[in-house]
Amino acid sequence: MVLIVEALIVDNVPDRLVFLLEEGGINVNYVPGLQRDELINVLKDYEILVFRSRLKIDREVIDSSKRLKYLARFGVGLDNVDIEYAIKRGIKIINAPNSPSKSVAQLIISMILILERHLYKIIESVKNGGWPKGKILGNEIEGKTLGIIGFGRIGKETAKIAYSLGMKILANDIIDVSNDVKKYEGKQVPLDYLLKNSDIISISVPLTPLTYHMINKNSISLIKNDSILINTARGEVIDTKALLDNINKFKGIGLDVLEQEPPKDNLFKELISHENVIVTSHIGSETYEAMERLSEELAKNILEEVKKNWQNI
Repeated sequence: MVLIVEALIVDNVPDRLVFLLEEGGINVNYVPGLQRDELINVLKDYEILVFRSRLKIDREVIDSSKRLKYLARFGVGLDNVDIEYAIKRGIKIINAPNSPSKSVAQLIISMILILERHLYKIIESVKNGGWPKGKILGNEIEGKTLGIIGFGRIGKETAKIAYSLGMKILANDIIDVSNDVKKYEGKQVPLDYLLKNSDIISISVPLTPLTYHMINKNSISLIKNDSILINTARGEVIDTKALLDNINKFKGIGLDVLEQEPPKDNLFKELISHENVIVTSHIGSETYEAMERLSEELAKNILEEVKKNWQNI
């Protein structure tokens, strides 16, 4: 029996993903930018929904299709998906957790170097006609302690690069990662210890009830003065107001994610405009290499699941 499988892709993805799915026998309708109400109207015609982080895949979206069997996230994070309800409905959730790690880790290290050397200030000065030689001194990162909160794929890749640059590694995670950290002559420590003893803190955790606002007024009070804070995870892991209230405590802050994206409220505009803050537009995985790997990994995972279904018919 030939099973006809229809996939709807609602966000921008590389042509490679569309090609691989079609080559695997799936009919693909590629409609990047499809709005929520339009999605709800048409999803009934599809078994597979491929999406990124733009839309909330909640109960209303899921219930708009009795035919839906697979939710495929082009990326890693699933915080925009009602996972519990999807599983209850018997829908398989698929993502590509391995592909973005190198690109995100390289962004983290880039932000550390930019902030330690004040490169953003120097570049801006030169662009505006200045020549601040001898006026802005930076710091080297060798010998500095990097505390990594969340020692999964991205955390490990970050530690690998940082260790090669002579940094000391501390790690915090809810599971035992002590053997992984030892590969970089580091150690796994409680969160309070990491906050108190790190020169630079990088956050690489998923957004869960446990990690929501984990960086708040109380945790910020434990962080060293003149430290650097990097967040490439999810904006909601940091309490933005608490961060802004204590912003002068930090030598530098690098954010690839915000609680509000794109930023519109004055709170976020004030944060972004601070002289010691650099913000990028949620670009952690946006390299050509990561997009290629994401396409390959997600297509492989989708096709494997669909073929399992074929075999059971």
